[in-house]
Amino acid sequence: MKKIILFDLDGTLIDSTEAILESFAVAFKTFGSEIPSDEAIKAEVGHPLDMMFATLGVPADKVLAYVAAYKAHYRVISKEKTFLLPQAKEAVEQASTFATLAVVTTKTALYSRELLAHMGLMEHFEVLIGREDVVNPKPHPEPIHKALSLLPDVTNSVWMVGDTCMDMQAAKAAEVAGVGVTCGYGTLHSLEKCTDNIYKNALEAVIFIAKI
Repeated sequence: MKKIILFDLDGTLIDSTEAILESFAVAFKTFGSEIPSDEAIKAEVGHPLDMMFATLGVPADKVLAYVAAYKAHYRVISKEKTFLLPQAKEAVEQASTFATLAVVTTKTALYSRELLAHMGLMEHFEVLIGREDVVNPKPHPEPIHKALSLLPDVTNSVWMVGDTCMDMQAAKAAEVAGVGVTCGYGTLHSLEKCTDNIYKNALEAVIFIAKI
């Protein structure tokens, strides 16, 4: 029976830090607001954009306008300024030989599909669940449940690979196994609080899952 592997995107398979930081800067500049530090922005990566802007001090009634400004710029630069993380391509290709694959991200699904297609990897994924596909994003289990509902129910071996505790918490809530990777935005110290399975990158995570 095939396994199912659900991958997070930012910090797990791709590095879009430059595009994210630039788009946040543009959004804050658009409304004449002080731009938060890079560290403050990166600390929020993994949360949906509306939550990120709110946490970074944008008033509730202006959050959607900031999100729109961010997205308008991000879509223009994202392909040029987003890169596959080291060994991510190998991870996806190897995983596809023994598992059914899906992406579960808080990123906009439309942009995620465009990026993965641009990188030549979208063909390996049966399902992609983005922010607009659910009411409750990670760490709520809804995105994982949504992905699994669209995949064949052929295995009890389901794994979530991600770089933050939100990924691991979502996995636990959805009653699937979680594997943390330290190549993204979560630290080893933070991930140790959320999972016993921690590897340097997605390829190491896939090799571990293949052996289970």
